[in-house]
Formats: sequence, structure tokens, C-alpha cells
Amino acid sequence: MDEVRLTERLIEFDTSASPGLENALDFVEGCLAGAGVDVERRRLGVREALVARVGSTGPHLVVNGHIDVVPGHREQFIPRIDGDRLIGRGAYDMKGALAVMILVMGDLARLDLDTVVEFMVVPDEERSDAGPNCTEMLVEGGLRGDFVICGEPTDLHVGVQAKGVLMLRATVDGIAAHGSTPWLGRSAVLDGVALFQAIETLPFASESTELFARPSINLGRIRGGDAVNKVPDECVLDIDVRYLPGQEPDEILRQIRGLGDWDVEPVLERIPAMVDPGDAFVTMLRDAACAFEPGALTVGRDGASDAVAFLSAGVPAVEFGPRGAGHHGPDEYVDIPSLRHYRGALVEFARRLGTPGTSIDREATTV
Repeated sequence: MDEVRLTERLIEFDTSASPGLENALDFVEGCLAGAGVDVERRRLGVREALVARVGSTGPHLVVNGHIDVVPGHREQFIPRIDGDRLIGRGAYDMKGALAVMILVMGDLARLDLDTVVEFMVVPDEERSDAGPNCTEMLVEGGLRGDFVICGEPTDLHVGVQAKGVLMLRATVDGIAAHGSTPWLGRSAVLDGVALFQAIETLPFASESTELFARPSINLGRIRGGDAVNKVPDECVLDIDVRYLPGQEPDEILRQIRGLGDWDVEPVLERIPAMVDPGDAFVTMLRDAACAFEPGALTVGRDGASDAVAFLSAGVPAVEFGPRGAGHHGPDEYVDIPSLRHYRGALVEFARRLGTPGTSIDREATTV
């Protein structure tokens, strides 16, 4: 299959939950094995991931992709093409990139390169539960490389920074009363919304950096009330704060807690991603991208990724994916021509890594 058809097949799996995740992993494992790529299925707690490998000597590149998506409507798992756009849940984040990575592993298996490429396919990058995900468990188990590429959407630029994640659960208490006399009570839902809206007035919310205009603040879920004819006396808000490199999550939490009478606790935290844009691997990847997409830059991304697991272990990791838009939205799409450019850039980067005489000024971190 080519890049488009393979992306379509991946979109058709509803990988927002089981059994779609298991079926999709079976499919990807079969694609890799059929292309002559060594692939291993690893159980990590209650989840499974794939680790594929080509090459045996030379610089060690790790390519990280996730197969899971956020929930969508049934029709979003039916891919459709509109001009140069391939539309469907996960097309941009990140089944288009994942399809290309599968094909690239087959391409590299047929080349005689002095490069080791290890390809991870994980099922839980989009999760917001506490505890380590599969990438973190694999890194904790010793998976390392000289350089890591996460296939998150970057429009063929190289993402060297990403915001940190501070997901919070806030509980607000009110006073119950009959729905016909709301003035005798106090609505926890209305108080909760007002407190959330006040977050954008806090000092941290107006800060900026060279790559980011502001932090991102989203009210992802709100639950309150147990009867329509009753003033709700409890409200729970799930809040997603994406903070800037250089900001301190403890200080952000202090400011949010100080807004009023509510209980606010962290649910999930991830540090910001930061890689030197002058890093030798980053420069080589940007040059490889420019060979297919002139004008590739080093950029910052609002979203987080599994790159931070490797960065925490001292391994440089960036985000690099095809063009598109609308991830997590109703009309998410990936740009079809960019899939071919992305494939070419990844193969070219691996080729340059494996070229005799290529000099990378870094002590190897392979294990």
C-alpha cells in the first residue's frame, strides 16, 4: 500500500479504545513483518506496544509513533478525500505519520545503511490518566538511542520545544436548594465556571516566550448537579493547562488555588520539551526536510508528546510530522502531498546518518 491507502486503513480502526487498539496493533505488526522488518510485541502492564528494528551498527535513531486517538463520532472513522486533504479521526495526529513510518521501516530494511532504526508504536499517548504510559515504561526499561523523532504534527517543521502539561481536577461546593427558589442556594456549577474563567486573569496566563504567545488553558470536562429541579451543590472541573518552558507548575497551581474556595489537585504532569535548535541531529533533520519541503524551520508546539520521556533520560528528542490541521476536531485532515515529502525526508535523514564519514559530535547513548 502507498502512504494514502495505508493512512486510510489506519483511520478505519477506532483506536480511541479496545478492541480497536488491539486490532490496529495486529494490523501494524503484520505490515511490518510482511515488509521484512523484525518486530516484537511487548506487554507493559495491561497494555501492549510494538518495537521494530532495522540495522545492527551505526548511529541509533528511535522513531516514536502512537496509534491511539481521542474519541470521535462514527463517521470520523470513515476516511474521505477532498482534493489534497485526507480527512478522518487521527489523520493528522498521527495516523498519517504512522503510516509513513511503517513504510519507511520497509524502505530502510531494503537499504544497506550503517544505521540502527528502532520504531516504537504505542497505544496510549493520548491518555490523561495518572501513571506512566508505554513510552515512559519502555524508556525506564532501557530503550535508548542517539536521537528520537516523534511523529507528532509539525507541518514538516522540526519541533524543538513543546509546552508542559498540568492537568487538574477542581471540586467546588455549593448549597442545594429547590430549583424554583435558586436564590436560597448557591450553584456549584456557576461558581465553578466563574472560577475557571478567572484563571485567564492570573499572572502566569499572560506570560510569553520567543516561541509561544501564551500558555493554553482548556476546560475539558465539567460535571455537576444530580437533578434538574435542584440547585447543584457540587461541581467537578477537569482543567488542562499547557504551560510554557520556564514556567513553574507549582507556582501555577498556587495561583489557581488562590482564586477562591475550591479544591484543586494535579492529575497529570509532563515537563516542557526543550532541545537545542543547533543540535547536530536537529540540523541534519531540518536539512533532510528542506530537501523535500524548502523552508523547514525549528518551531515550538502547543501540544505535548512522548518526547519528554526521552528528554528526561538525557536523549535529544524532537517532533516531526506531515502537514495538516484540525487535530482533535471535526474535520481533521492530513495533506496528501506532504505524506510523500515526509517519507522522503525520513529516509534521507536515515541515509545521512548512515553515510560513512558523517560526524556527530555526541557520545553514543545506545544500550
